[in-house]
Amino acid sequence: MSESEERDTGEHAAKRTGQMEECQRCGRKQGLVGKYDIWLCRQCFREIARDMGFNKYR
Repeated sequence: MSESEERDTGEHAAKRTGQMEECQRCGRKQGLVGKYDIWLCRQCFREIARDMGFNKYR
């Protein structure tokens, strides 16, 4: 498979423009919650989600 074919399949996808790369609270680069433009890592989101108005459902 050529390099251009790899790019087309998304195997080495380029970064999206305008997408945050790290948590706004602690700086982690993995596990980002981007839904609703929150841009927090999952650990920070879990700590402050209730203060932000999110409810936990079973």
